[in-house]
Amino acid sequence: MKTFMQKKETVERGWYVIDAAGKPLGRVATKAAHILRGKHKPTYTPYVDCGDNVIIINASKVILTGNKLIDKKYYNHSGYPGGLRERNAKVMIRKSYG
Repeated sequence: MKTFMQKKETVERGWYVIDAAGKPLGRVATKAAHILRGKHKPTYTPYVDCGDNVIIINASKVILTGNKLIDKKYYNHSGYPGGLRERNAKVMIRKSYG
């Protein structure tokens, strides 16, 4: 039996909807990454973008377990000296969802 290697011309993309309500953030992220890479397909080829499109609904209702709401830090840098910003998850959620 020959090994099947997919080509970018033969990729069939689908759409997946993930409901994030009441699920831990990491579980939703790994499920979405798995689908985006295409690892759920039997025709997965590592060097070809064979993933599908993902829509995540109810992202505001995702759960952060433990102390991650306060301890989890998000960093971004403006590119200027002293431009590093650090925020925790509580501030990011409040800013995103009002």
